[in-house]
Amino acid sequence: MPSHTIEEYLEAIYKLTAKGPARPARIAEALGVSGPTVTATLRRLDRDGFVTRPGGLVALTDKGRRAALDVVRRHRVAERFLADVLKLPWEDVHEEACRLEHALSPKVVAALEALLENPETCPHGHPIPAEDGQVEVPEGVPLASLAAGTAAVVVRVDEDDEGLLGYLASLGLFPGTRLVLLDVSPFDGALLVESGLTRFALSREAAAKIVALPAADS
Repeated sequence: MPSHTIEEYLEAIYKLTAKGPARPARIAEALGVSGPTVTATLRRLDRDGFVTRPGGLVALTDKGRRAALDVVRRHRVAERFLADVLKLPWEDVHEEACRLEHALSPKVVAALEALLENPETCPHGHPIPAEDGQVEVPEGVPLASLAAGTAAVVVRVDEDDEGLLGYLASLGLFPGTRLVLLDVSPFDGALLVESGLTRFALSREAAAKIVALPAADS
């Protein structure tokens, strides 16, 4: 099994790749480490067959992707356990799962999945990979990209920003929440959103971290 450090790098590269090209600078920012540290670790990952370096970017090999998905699976199952069984606040489970993910054996993960009745997503709406590495990402687009007047359902939110998660929790914006985008201010201004009987403004930055699926009746 890869070391904790290697697992964290593989997980970060996997998540970054889902949003765009994975560059060393983005990896350093995601992990909170220096550029030289990233360079040295990427050499190890390349040497051990986990990544390739096409054009200065970082890409997971098949071996690296399998290892990354295994970490992601452990992390998201741990999040579900912390939220659904231990009832930890929604905004706290990501950080706690980061500590647990490295200690969970395949046997324990399977037992947790059975206890939780095989959840398909983590509490933040991200898909839980299957044991064989298969993963289906739910459809959706950033809330910030929708037009005014669009009704939508929240699919998933960025799990790495604890402050954002706490704010969204205070607004009741969880996966599955239905909302209407009432107005979009020009020039990167705020979005006016209605959910239930509540209206509130969301910054473009926050709305970009919320993935929603336009409703069929919008």
